[in-house]
Amino acid sequence: MREIVTLQCTECKERNYTTTKNKKTTTGRLELSKFCKRCRTHRAHRETK
Repeated sequence: MREIVTLQCTECKERNYTTTKNKKTTTGRLELSKFCKRCRTHRAHRETK
């Protein structure tokens, strides 16, 4: 039931992280605050296709 998704930085658009989510309970796009290596600060990372 869980699906692997990629997280992309909202500022520099670099794809930094992968995680899993339950598609039945979380129908929208996942957004987490993670550390971006390129920006060298914590930024919002949004789920990409």
